[in-house]
Formats: sequence, structure tokens, C-alpha cells
Amino acid sequence: MTSVATLQPDPAPIVACTVSRDVQNFEMLIDDMEAELGEGWGDLSFEDAEVFLDQPDSSALEFVAVAVDAEDEGDLTRISGLIRSAKARSVRVILVAREISPMALHQLMRLGADDFVPYPLPEGALHDAVERIRRPAPAPAPAPAAVEAPAPTFSSKGDKQGVLLPVHGMAGGTGASTFAANLAWELATVDKSDPPRVCLIDLDFQYGSIATYLDLPRKEAIFEVLTDPGAQDVDSFIKSMQTFNDRLFVFTAPADMLPLDIIAPDDVGRLIDLALSNFDFVVVDMPSTVVSWTEAILTRAHVYFGLLDLDLRSAQNILRFIRALKAEALPHEKLRYVLNRAPRFTDLSAKSRVKRMAESLDIDIEVQLPDGGGQVTQANDHGLPLAESAPKNPLRKELQKLAKSLHDLNRAAEAGKA
Repeated sequence: MTSVATLQPDPAPIVACTVSRDVQNFEMLIDDMEAELGEGWGDLSFEDAEVFLDQPDSSALEFVAVAVDAEDEGDLTRISGLIRSAKARSVRVILVAREISPMALHQLMRLGADDFVPYPLPEGALHDAVERIRRPAPAPAPAPAAVEAPAPTFSSKGDKQGVLLPVHGMAGGTGASTFAANLAWELATVDKSDPPRVCLIDLDFQYGSIATYLDLPRKEAIFEVLTDPGAQDVDSFIKSMQTFNDRLFVFTAPADMLPLDIIAPDDVGRLIDLALSNFDFVVVDMPSTVVSWTEAILTRAHVYFGLLDLDLRSAQNILRFIRALKAEALPHEKLRYVLNRAPRFTDLSAKSRVKRMAESLDIDIEVQLPDGGGQVTQANDHGLPLAESAPKNPLRKELQKLAKSLHDLNRAAEAGKA
């Protein structure tokens, strides 16, 4: 006689779990998990998951779907620990995220999440993610030796009182990054016998192009410095940099686009102070947007370069910028205006336009840079300063003169202090 017990089907083995603060907030996820796995899945709260993932039984799981929303951003430390625990047990992680900040999403993905799907779930998104993590990983091809710019090797003494030179484009396409990269290189090579120590920092976390203009890789250490600046000392800050031609020390923009407010004003000020105490000149490529930490740079700057073109948009933006600085009682007098693609000396009508523009804005345009032509674009695309690719270019010659003037002024100031 057949036993009654043999007629009862075995329960489906649990091969996956959702992990969330409250899975009822992710109803579509419940439906998709049932469609994908039937009854072969379970649900855990963050608290229960912490306990379960520390048990040997958790290694039998195929994957966990960690569901987070904006309310969970204050609990990222716990969620990060859960992802690490899952990865330690060789359990795959699918991150289901609703309305969390790019910074939080980036942080969780860096911890080892295998896949990501947004919530509300697009049709078939969870199925596709599960298929991807079930697909066997291809055998890794032998990686070629990475060619990376050498890291700085000098020992930090903190005995400098550097000159801070931020560069701010008053409108898009004014050549601010080109100016910053080439000015920094000219300063680094201005004195062959006793060159100053020069640092170039790209603070445009979204569209920074200094790495491109100097053909440098974007190191992962940059992200770590920006997301945890309080843990950085001078040695770790300098190690996050790279050197260009063994002369110029460069802190590039991060590899991924990050919010400009990812770092607080006090932390920006601290990083700049670290740079100023170890370099003779610190050139900063600023984002064209005014952000909360612009004040931290402006108040420390010795000269704040504003790049402009001879057009109406530059004029209007300068007026807005000056009004904003005056409204906050910030030192707008530190601004030094640089006209890029200035007219030739034979173009008298354009020169009169420059004069009228300066008078109408009540500013002095102290530096006028000639148009370097196609050689500038070629140099940027090849990752070389103009001094290396087109040393006779008229723009390069003017930047060389400006660098020498700044160097001579700094030497004279140091001699006066002695």
C-alpha cells in the first residue's frame, strides 16, 4: 500500500531571497519573483538577512535581490555589509533600486552587486537580470600589462605655502580646461634648473577633461578621495595623483559622472590646503557651475582666472557671477579676466569691441590670448600640452609668458618674506 506521505510533494527548494526594509513596498518585485521562481524564493528583512547570511545554509542560495529606496540611504552601512556577506558566500546580488541618489547607487554597485534593475521594474527586467547572472562567466583573457602614469614618489613635508590658481569658464567652450592644463605645464617647466612643484586638480566631477588632455587614466582612488575625504591624509591624497612627464602632478576627475555636491565645502577646503602645503603652485580646473564649495576655493585663491569669449553670453554670465559674489560678500576682486581667441592687432574694430565690453562690465581684461587654431584641438586629442606638440603656436607663447610672470612674482614675494 502506498504511504500517504509519498503523495505529498516536496516543498520547492529556496534558491533566492528578496532582502528589503519592507517587501510590500516593492509589489512588482513580488510578482516577478513568483513568475520567475514560483515558490522557490523567500523574503528577508535587513535584520533577518544579517543573521541568515552568516549561516552556512546561505551558501545554497543562487542569488538575493536587495531592494532599496530613498528611505534606505541612511542605512547604507548595513546594506553594504549585507552585500559583502552575500559575496563572501558566493551568492549573486541583484540590486533593485527606487529613487536613490547616483552616489548611493554607485557605492552599492562598487561593493560587488552583480546586476542592477530600476524600480518600477520594466517588463522582463528581472528575468533578464537572472539570466545574466546564471550565464557562466567566460574564461578571462590574459590582461595586458596596464600602462599607467607613474604615481608621485616625493615625500610630503608640508613645508610649502603654495599659490592657488583656479580657472573658471564664464561660458561653455571658452577653453578653460585647455588654459588650466597648459598653464600648469608651463609653470612646471618654467625654470629648468630649479622648477617649482606644480599640482593640477580637476574638480569638474561630471565633464572634467584634464585626464583626456594629458592622456592619463582615471584612477579608482579619485572616487575614494571624494567619497571619504575625512579619511585622507596628505600621503593618500598625493598617491591618488599621477605624474605627467615626471614634472606635473595631476588629480584627475573621477571615471564616472558624480554629483558636484558629492563633497562638502569643508572637505574641499581641506584637500586644497593639503595641496597648498606641498606644492608651489596649485592650478584648479573648476566646473562652470557655481556650487556650494566654490566659496572654499575662491577665499583661498590668490588669483581666480575667469575665461571668456568676445560674445554676449560671456558678458551676461560675468554680470551674473559678479552679482552672486557681491550678494554673498565674497572677494570678487580676486577675479582676473582672460579673453580667449582675442582679435589680432590688425583687427581694430574687434579691439574696440573688447574695450567696450570691459567698460560696460566695469572689469579689466588683463590677459588676451590669441586663437591657437586647429593645433589646440589636435594637442588636446593627442593628450599633449602645446609646449610638447606645437611649441611655436602663438597661444603657447602667451601662456609661457604668463607662467613666467606668475613664477617671477612668486619668487619676488618669497624673497620679500625672507
